[in-house]
Amino acid sequence: MKLAKLSLAAMVVAGLASSSFAADTLADAFKNGKVSGELRAWYFDREGSATADPDKTAANKGGKDINADIFNVGVILGYVTDSFYGFKLGATVQSNYAPFADSDAKADFNTDEYGSGAVLSEAYIQYSIGNTTAKVGRQFISTPLVNGSGSRMIKQAFEGAVLLNTDLPQTTLAAGVVTKYQGRTSSSLTGAQGVATSNDGDVAGFTSLESLVDAYAYTLLAINKSIPGTTLTAQWAGLDNYADFYYLEAAYAGKAGEISYGLAANYELRSPDNLTLLKTDEDGTMYGAKVDFGYGDLKTYVAYTKVTDDAAIGGFDGGAGFGGGAQTAFAKAYSSKTGTYDRDSKAYSVDANYNFKAIGLLAGARYTGVKVDSAAANLKDRGYTDVYMQYAFSGALKGFSTDVSYQDWSKDVDGHDFWFKANYKF
Repeated sequence: MKLAKLSLAAMVVAGLASSSFAADTLADAFKNGKVSGELRAWYFDREGSATADPDKTAANKGGKDINADIFNVGVILGYVTDSFYGFKLGATVQSNYAPFADSDAKADFNTDEYGSGAVLSEAYIQYSIGNTTAKVGRQFISTPLVNGSGSRMIKQAFEGAVLLNTDLPQTTLAAGVVTKYQGRTSSSLTGAQGVATSNDGDVAGFTSLESLVDAYAYTLLAINKSIPGTTLTAQWAGLDNYADFYYLEAAYAGKAGEISYGLAANYELRSPDNLTLLKTDEDGTMYGAKVDFGYGDLKTYVAYTKVTDDAAIGGFDGGAGFGGGAQTAFAKAYSSKTGTYDRDSKAYSVDANYNFKAIGLLAGARYTGVKVDSAAANLKDRGYTDVYMQYAFSGALKGFSTDVSYQDWSKDVDGHDFWFKANYKF
Protein backbone atom coordinates (compact mmCIF):
# COMPACT_ATOMS: atom_id res chain seq x y z
CA MET A 1 0.00 0.00 0.00
CA LYS A 2 1.25 3.49 -0.82
CA LEU A 3 1.78 6.01 1.94
CA ALA A 4 -1.40 7.84 2.86
CA LYS A 5 -1.66 11.21 1.14
CA LEU A 6 -4.35 13.83 1.11
CA SER A 7 -4.97 13.73 -2.61
CA LEU A 8 -8.55 14.09 -3.73
CA ALA A 9 -8.66 10.64 -5.30
CA ALA A 10 -7.22 9.01 -2.19
CA MET A 11 -9.79 10.61 0.08
CA VAL A 12 -12.68 9.58 -2.16
CA VAL A 13 -11.44 5.98 -2.23
CA ALA A 14 -10.92 6.05 1.53
CA GLY A 15 -14.49 7.19 2.02
CA LEU A 16 -15.87 4.36 -0.08
CA ALA A 17 -13.68 1.81 1.68
CA SER A 18 -14.86 2.98 5.08
CA SER A 19 -18.38 1.81 4.43
CA SER A 20 -17.45 -1.37 2.55
CA PHE A 21 -14.65 -2.95 4.57
CA ALA A 22 -15.02 -1.59 8.10
CA ALA A 23 -13.55 -3.40 11.11
CA ASP A 24 -15.99 -4.85 13.64
CA THR A 25 -13.99 -3.85 16.72
CA LEU A 26 -11.41 -1.24 17.66
CA ALA A 27 -8.86 -4.01 18.12
CA ASP A 28 -9.55 -5.25 14.58
CA ALA A 29 -9.12 -1.72 13.24
CA PHE A 30 -5.57 -1.61 14.59
CA LYS A 31 -4.81 -5.25 13.79
CA ASN A 32 -5.98 -4.86 10.19
CA GLY A 33 -4.14 -1.58 9.72
CA LYS A 34 -1.62 -1.19 6.93
CA VAL A 35 2.08 -0.47 7.36
CA SER A 36 3.99 0.98 4.43
CA GLY A 37 7.40 2.45 3.95
CA GLU A 38 10.19 3.54 1.70
CA LEU A 39 13.99 3.34 1.84
CA ARG A 40 15.81 6.12 0.01
CA ALA A 41 19.37 6.78 -1.17
CA TRP A 42 19.71 10.02 -3.14
CA TYR A 43 22.65 11.87 -4.63
CA PHE A 44 22.56 15.50 -5.86
CA ASP A 45 25.36 17.37 -7.67
CA ARG A 46 24.91 21.10 -8.30
CA GLU A 47 27.14 23.67 -9.97
CA GLY A 48 26.38 27.30 -10.79
CA SER A 49 23.10 29.18 -10.28
CA ALA A 50 19.82 28.23 -11.91
CA THR A 51 18.54 31.83 -11.81
CA ALA A 52 21.60 34.09 -11.44
CA ASP A 53 19.71 35.62 -8.53
CA PRO A 54 21.86 38.44 -7.06
CA ASP A 55 21.34 36.96 -3.59
CA LYS A 56 22.95 33.71 -4.76
CA THR A 57 26.04 35.05 -6.53
CA ALA A 58 29.57 33.97 -5.76
CA ALA A 59 30.18 37.21 -3.87
CA ASN A 60 27.39 36.43 -1.46
CA LYS A 61 28.68 32.86 -1.06
CA GLY A 62 31.95 34.05 0.44
CA GLY A 63 33.72 34.26 -2.93
CA LYS A 64 33.22 30.56 -3.70
CA ASP A 65 31.45 29.14 -6.71
CA ILE A 66 28.23 27.25 -6.00
CA ASN A 67 29.69 23.81 -6.58
CA ALA A 68 28.71 21.02 -4.22
CA ASP A 69 27.32 17.52 -4.04
CA ILE A 70 25.45 15.68 -1.31
CA PHE A 71 24.49 12.07 -0.55
CA ASN A 72 21.35 11.44 1.49
CA VAL A 73 19.75 8.38 3.00
CA GLY A 74 16.34 8.23 4.63
CA VAL A 75 13.42 6.10 5.71
CA ILE A 76 9.69 6.80 5.48
CA LEU A 77 7.29 4.75 7.60
CA GLY A 78 3.53 5.05 7.50
CA TYR A 79 0.62 3.35 9.26
CA VAL A 80 -3.13 3.67 8.72
CA THR A 81 -5.74 1.80 10.74
CA ASP A 82 -8.67 0.02 9.20
CA SER A 83 -11.97 1.91 9.29
CA PHE A 84 -13.94 1.69 12.55
CA TYR A 85 -17.42 3.25 12.30
CA GLY A 86 -16.03 5.59 9.66
CA PHE A 87 -12.95 6.59 11.66
CA LYS A 88 -9.31 6.03 10.71
CA LEU A 89 -6.04 7.02 12.35
CA GLY A 90 -2.86 7.58 10.36
CA ALA A 91 0.76 8.52 10.94
CA THR A 92 3.86 8.98 8.78
CA VAL A 93 7.46 9.57 9.88
CA GLN A 94 10.06 10.96 7.48
CA SER A 95 13.81 10.91 8.11
CA ASN A 96 16.90 12.21 6.35
CA TYR A 97 20.64 11.92 6.96
CA ALA A 98 23.61 13.31 5.04
CA PRO A 99 26.56 11.62 6.78
CA PHE A 100 29.26 12.75 4.34
CA ALA A 101 28.22 16.37 3.71
CA ASP A 102 31.18 18.77 3.62
CA SER A 103 31.06 22.50 4.34
CA ASP A 104 30.12 23.39 0.76
CA ALA A 105 27.26 20.89 0.73
CA LYS A 106 25.98 22.14 4.08
CA ALA A 107 25.94 25.72 2.79
CA ASP A 108 24.56 25.12 -0.71
CA PHE A 109 21.90 22.53 0.21
CA ASN A 110 20.89 24.00 3.57
CA THR A 111 17.36 24.88 2.44
CA ASP A 112 16.44 21.65 0.67
CA GLU A 113 18.63 18.55 1.17
CA TYR A 114 20.93 19.19 4.14
CA GLY A 115 18.84 18.54 7.21
CA SER A 116 19.37 15.51 9.44
CA GLY A 117 16.83 13.95 11.76
CA ALA A 118 13.23 12.79 11.65
CA VAL A 119 9.81 14.42 11.75
CA LEU A 120 6.29 13.11 12.36
CA SER A 121 4.77 14.58 9.21
CA GLU A 122 1.39 12.86 9.48
CA ALA A 123 -0.64 12.27 12.62
CA TYR A 124 -4.33 12.55 11.80
CA ILE A 125 -7.82 11.30 12.44
CA GLN A 126 -10.10 10.80 9.45
CA TYR A 127 -13.87 10.35 9.45
CA SER A 128 -16.02 9.39 6.47
CA ILE A 129 -19.78 9.28 6.22
CA GLY A 130 -21.64 8.96 2.94
CA ASN A 131 -19.83 11.08 0.37
CA THR A 132 -18.12 13.32 2.92
CA THR A 133 -14.66 12.86 4.42
CA ALA A 134 -12.99 15.01 7.08
CA LYS A 135 -9.30 14.79 7.99
CA VAL A 136 -7.82 16.62 10.98
CA GLY A 137 -4.21 16.82 12.10
CA ARG A 138 -0.81 16.66 10.43
CA GLN A 139 -1.12 15.54 6.83
CA PHE A 140 0.15 15.76 3.26
CA ILE A 141 -2.05 17.93 1.05
CA SER A 142 -2.11 17.78 -2.75
CA THR A 143 -4.14 20.50 -4.48
CA PRO A 144 -3.09 23.09 -7.10
CA LEU A 145 -2.55 25.95 -4.61
CA VAL A 146 -1.83 24.05 -1.38
CA ASN A 147 0.68 21.31 -2.07
CA GLY A 148 3.76 19.92 -0.38
CA SER A 149 6.66 19.11 -2.69
CA GLY A 150 8.17 15.63 -2.56
CA SER A 151 11.08 16.36 -4.90
CA ARG A 152 13.55 16.49 -1.99
CA MET A 153 14.18 13.99 0.81
CA ILE A 154 11.68 15.58 3.19
CA LYS A 155 8.23 16.29 1.81
CA GLN A 156 6.53 19.45 3.00
CA ALA A 157 3.47 18.85 5.21
CA PHE A 158 0.63 20.77 6.86
CA GLU A 159 -1.29 20.72 10.11
CA GLY A 160 -4.95 21.60 9.96
CA ALA A 161 -8.27 20.24 8.71
CA VAL A 162 -9.69 19.37 5.30
CA LEU A 163 -13.31 18.58 4.41
CA LEU A 164 -14.18 16.87 1.11
CA ASN A 165 -17.58 16.13 -0.42
CA THR A 166 -18.67 14.41 -3.65
CA ASP A 167 -22.49 14.58 -3.34
CA LEU A 168 -22.90 16.66 -6.51
CA PRO A 169 -22.65 14.58 -9.71
CA GLN A 170 -19.16 14.59 -11.24
CA THR A 171 -18.11 17.25 -8.73
CA THR A 172 -15.61 17.34 -5.88
CA LEU A 173 -15.78 20.13 -3.30
CA ALA A 174 -13.14 20.73 -0.64
CA ALA A 175 -12.45 23.25 2.11
CA GLY A 176 -9.48 23.45 4.42
CA VAL A 177 -7.61 25.39 7.07
CA VAL A 178 -3.88 25.15 7.81
CA THR A 179 -2.51 26.24 11.18
CA LYS A 180 1.07 24.91 11.01
CA TYR A 181 3.57 24.20 8.25
CA GLN A 182 6.52 21.83 7.96
CA GLY A 183 9.24 22.70 5.45
CA ARG A 184 12.14 20.56 4.29
CA THR A 185 14.93 21.70 6.59
CA SER A 186 15.29 24.06 9.53
CA SER A 187 16.68 26.61 7.04
CA SER A 188 13.81 26.35 4.52
CA LEU A 189 11.77 29.32 5.70
CA THR A 190 14.07 32.14 4.66
CA GLY A 191 13.60 35.88 4.93
CA ALA A 192 10.92 35.79 2.23
CA GLN A 193 8.63 34.24 4.85
CA GLY A 194 9.84 36.53 7.61
CA VAL A 195 12.07 33.95 9.28
CA ALA A 196 15.82 34.31 9.54
CA THR A 197 17.82 31.55 7.85
CA SER A 198 19.55 29.16 10.23
CA ASN A 199 22.30 26.68 9.46
CA ASP A 200 21.82 24.14 12.23
CA GLY A 201 21.29 21.35 9.68
CA ASP A 202 18.13 19.76 11.06
CA VAL A 203 15.02 18.34 9.46
CA ALA A 204 12.27 20.94 9.66
CA GLY A 205 9.66 20.74 12.37
CA PHE A 206 6.16 22.23 12.31
CA THR A 207 6.00 26.02 12.57
CA SER A 208 2.86 27.88 13.62
CA LEU A 209 1.62 30.22 10.89
CA GLU A 210 0.60 32.64 13.61
CA SER A 211 4.26 33.00 14.55
CA LEU A 212 5.15 33.74 10.91
CA VAL A 213 2.41 36.04 9.66
CA ASP A 214 -0.04 36.12 12.59
CA ALA A 215 -2.73 34.26 10.64
CA TYR A 216 -3.95 30.89 9.39
CA ALA A 217 -4.26 29.74 5.78
CA TYR A 218 -7.62 28.81 4.24
CA THR A 219 -8.65 27.23 0.95
CA LEU A 220 -11.73 26.36 -1.11
CA LEU A 221 -11.61 24.01 -4.09
CA ALA A 222 -14.06 22.78 -6.73
CA ILE A 223 -13.42 20.20 -9.46
CA ASN A 224 -16.08 19.33 -12.06
CA LYS A 225 -16.02 16.63 -14.74
CA SER A 226 -19.58 16.92 -16.09
CA ILE A 227 -18.40 17.54 -19.65
CA PRO A 228 -16.98 14.30 -21.12
CA GLY A 229 -13.20 14.41 -21.25
CA THR A 230 -13.07 17.80 -19.56
CA THR A 231 -11.89 18.73 -16.07
CA LEU A 232 -12.67 22.19 -14.67
CA THR A 233 -10.80 23.32 -11.55
CA ALA A 234 -11.23 26.43 -9.40
CA GLN A 235 -9.38 27.13 -6.15
CA TRP A 236 -8.80 29.97 -3.72
CA ALA A 237 -6.11 29.91 -1.07
CA GLY A 238 -5.64 32.77 1.36
CA LEU A 239 -3.00 33.41 3.99
CA ASP A 240 -3.95 36.57 5.87
CA ASN A 241 -1.13 39.10 6.17
CA TYR A 242 0.61 37.44 3.22
CA ALA A 243 -1.45 36.97 0.02
CA ASP A 244 -4.60 35.59 -1.60
CA PHE A 245 -4.23 33.22 -4.56
CA TYR A 246 -6.94 32.45 -7.14
CA TYR A 247 -6.58 29.65 -9.69
CA LEU A 248 -8.67 28.47 -12.66
CA GLU A 249 -7.96 25.61 -15.05
CA ALA A 250 -9.79 23.91 -17.90
CA ALA A 251 -8.32 20.71 -19.35
CA TYR A 252 -9.57 18.41 -22.08
CA ALA A 253 -8.15 14.96 -22.86
CA GLY A 254 -9.19 12.56 -25.60
CA LYS A 255 -8.09 9.44 -27.40
CA ALA A 256 -8.60 7.96 -30.86
CA GLY A 257 -7.10 4.51 -31.13
CA GLU A 258 -3.37 4.77 -30.40
CA ILE A 259 -3.50 8.57 -30.59
CA SER A 260 -3.97 10.59 -27.39
CA TYR A 261 -4.35 14.36 -27.25
CA GLY A 262 -5.11 17.12 -24.79
CA LEU A 263 -5.57 20.84 -24.48
CA ALA A 264 -5.47 22.91 -21.28
CA ALA A 265 -5.54 26.55 -20.22
CA ASN A 266 -5.03 28.11 -16.80
CA TYR A 267 -5.08 31.43 -14.99
CA GLU A 268 -3.78 32.55 -11.61
CA LEU A 269 -3.96 35.80 -9.64
CA ARG A 270 -1.89 36.68 -6.58
CA SER A 271 -3.22 39.55 -4.48
CA PRO A 272 -0.57 40.52 -1.90
CA ASP A 273 -1.35 41.56 1.65
CA ASN A 274 2.15 42.16 3.01
CA LEU A 275 4.26 44.91 1.47
CA THR A 276 7.18 44.14 3.76
CA LEU A 277 7.53 40.47 2.80
CA LEU A 278 6.39 40.57 -0.84
CA LYS A 279 7.88 43.99 -1.71
CA THR A 280 4.76 45.01 -3.64
CA ASP A 281 1.08 45.77 -3.25
CA GLU A 282 0.33 45.11 -6.93
CA ASP A 283 -1.62 42.06 -8.07
CA GLY A 284 0.34 39.52 -10.11
CA THR A 285 -1.30 37.55 -12.92
CA MET A 286 -0.29 34.37 -14.73
CA TYR A 287 -1.93 32.58 -17.63
CA GLY A 288 -0.87 29.63 -19.72
CA ALA A 289 -1.74 26.98 -22.28
CA LYS A 290 -0.64 23.41 -22.90
CA VAL A 291 -1.08 21.02 -25.83
CA ASP A 292 -0.46 17.27 -25.41
CA PHE A 293 -0.04 14.70 -28.16
CA GLY A 294 0.85 11.04 -27.94
CA TYR A 295 0.99 7.92 -30.02
CA GLY A 296 1.07 4.67 -28.13
CA ASP A 297 3.78 4.91 -25.50
CA LEU A 298 5.27 8.10 -26.97
CA LYS A 299 4.06 11.25 -25.19
CA THR A 300 4.83 14.87 -26.06
CA TYR A 301 3.64 18.30 -25.02
CA VAL A 302 4.24 21.99 -25.62
CA ALA A 303 3.43 24.47 -22.83
CA TYR A 304 3.46 28.26 -22.49
CA THR A 305 3.24 30.44 -19.38
CA LYS A 306 3.10 34.24 -19.12
CA VAL A 307 3.35 36.40 -15.98
CA THR A 308 2.29 40.02 -16.46
CA ASP A 309 4.56 42.98 -15.70
CA ASP A 310 2.63 44.15 -12.61
CA ALA A 311 4.11 41.71 -10.08
CA ALA A 312 5.39 38.16 -9.63
CA ILE A 313 3.10 35.40 -8.39
CA GLY A 314 5.58 33.44 -6.27
CA GLY A 315 4.10 31.87 -3.15
CA PHE A 316 4.97 30.70 0.33
CA ASP A 317 8.10 28.49 0.41
CA GLY A 318 8.29 27.85 -3.32
CA GLY A 319 5.76 27.44 -6.09
CA ALA A 320 2.86 29.79 -6.72
CA GLY A 321 0.70 29.14 -3.70
CA PHE A 322 1.32 27.49 -0.36
CA GLY A 323 4.14 24.93 -0.40
CA GLY A 324 6.75 24.00 -2.98
CA GLY A 325 4.39 21.57 -4.71
CA ALA A 326 2.08 24.39 -5.84
CA GLN A 327 3.63 24.32 -9.31
CA THR A 328 0.75 25.77 -11.32
CA ALA A 329 2.80 26.94 -14.32
CA PHE A 330 2.46 24.65 -17.33
CA ALA A 331 5.94 25.65 -18.54
CA LYS A 332 8.47 24.32 -16.04
CA ALA A 333 11.67 22.32 -15.99
CA TYR A 334 11.80 18.67 -14.91
CA SER A 335 13.89 18.86 -11.74
CA SER A 336 14.69 22.38 -10.52
CA LYS A 337 11.53 24.34 -11.36
CA THR A 338 12.74 27.70 -10.12
CA GLY A 339 12.30 30.87 -12.12
CA THR A 340 8.93 30.47 -13.82
CA TYR A 341 6.93 32.87 -11.63
CA ASP A 342 8.88 36.13 -12.09
CA ARG A 343 7.11 39.33 -13.04
CA ASP A 344 7.02 40.25 -16.73
CA SER A 345 8.28 36.83 -17.80
CA LYS A 346 7.44 34.37 -20.54
CA ALA A 347 8.29 30.67 -20.44
CA TYR A 348 7.77 27.69 -22.70
CA SER A 349 8.47 23.97 -22.35
CA VAL A 350 8.77 21.21 -24.95
CA ASP A 351 8.82 17.63 -23.66
CA ALA A 352 8.98 14.20 -25.27
CA ASN A 353 9.18 10.86 -23.47
CA TYR A 354 8.76 7.19 -24.28
CA ASN A 355 7.58 4.46 -21.93
CA PHE A 356 9.35 1.16 -22.60
CA LYS A 357 6.75 -0.76 -20.60
CA ALA A 358 8.20 -4.19 -21.35
CA ILE A 359 11.36 -3.35 -19.40
CA GLY A 360 9.94 -0.78 -16.95
CA LEU A 361 11.86 2.20 -18.36
CA LEU A 362 10.57 5.73 -19.00
CA ALA A 363 13.04 8.01 -20.82
CA GLY A 364 12.55 11.59 -21.90
CA ALA A 365 13.94 15.03 -22.59
CA ARG A 366 12.62 18.55 -22.00
CA TYR A 367 13.65 22.09 -22.82
CA THR A 368 12.32 25.10 -20.91
CA GLY A 369 13.12 28.68 -21.82
CA VAL A 370 12.39 31.63 -19.51
CA LYS A 371 12.61 35.23 -20.72
CA VAL A 372 12.34 38.10 -18.22
CA ASP A 373 11.44 41.35 -20.00
CA SER A 374 11.44 43.64 -16.96
CA ALA A 375 14.76 45.13 -15.85
CA ALA A 376 13.11 45.86 -12.51
CA ALA A 377 12.89 42.13 -11.83
CA ASN A 378 16.71 42.08 -11.83
CA LEU A 379 16.78 38.49 -13.09
CA LYS A 380 18.28 36.87 -16.15
CA ASP A 381 16.93 34.91 -19.09
CA ARG A 382 17.34 31.19 -18.51
CA GLY A 383 17.34 27.94 -20.43
CA TYR A 384 16.87 24.53 -18.82
CA THR A 385 17.63 21.33 -20.74
CA ASP A 386 16.54 18.14 -18.96
CA VAL A 387 17.31 14.52 -19.75
CA TYR A 388 15.57 12.05 -17.44
CA MET A 389 15.02 8.33 -16.92
CA GLN A 390 12.83 6.39 -14.51
CA TYR A 391 13.28 2.65 -14.09
CA ALA A 392 11.07 0.29 -12.08
CA PHE A 393 12.45 -3.15 -11.27
CA SER A 394 10.29 -6.27 -11.36
CA GLY A 395 10.46 -9.84 -10.14
CA ALA A 396 12.54 -10.32 -6.99
CA LEU A 397 13.32 -6.57 -6.92
CA LYS A 398 9.73 -5.39 -7.30
CA GLY A 399 9.26 -2.13 -5.38
CA PHE A 400 12.77 -0.90 -6.17
CA SER A 401 13.04 2.03 -8.59
CA THR A 402 15.48 4.68 -9.77
CA ASP A 403 14.98 8.21 -11.07
CA VAL A 404 17.96 9.84 -12.81
CA SER A 405 17.95 13.35 -14.27
CA TYR A 406 20.48 15.83 -15.59
CA GLN A 407 19.59 19.49 -16.04
CA ASP A 408 21.83 21.93 -17.90
CA TRP A 409 21.44 25.70 -17.39
CA SER A 410 22.06 28.04 -20.31
CA LYS A 411 21.37 31.49 -21.82
CA ASP A 412 22.36 34.05 -19.14
CA VAL A 413 22.95 31.38 -16.50
CA ASP A 414 25.49 28.59 -16.37
CA GLY A 415 25.70 25.32 -14.49
CA HIS A 416 23.92 22.03 -13.99
CA ASP A 417 21.90 19.93 -11.56
CA PHE A 418 22.29 16.14 -11.46
CA TRP A 419 19.89 14.01 -9.42
CA PHE A 420 20.07 10.28 -8.74
CA LYS A 421 17.31 8.74 -6.65
CA ALA A 422 17.11 5.10 -5.61
CA ASN A 423 13.94 4.08 -3.76
CA TYR A 424 12.52 0.88 -2.37
CA LYS A 425 8.85 0.92 -1.40
CA PHE A 426 7.25 -1.76 0.74
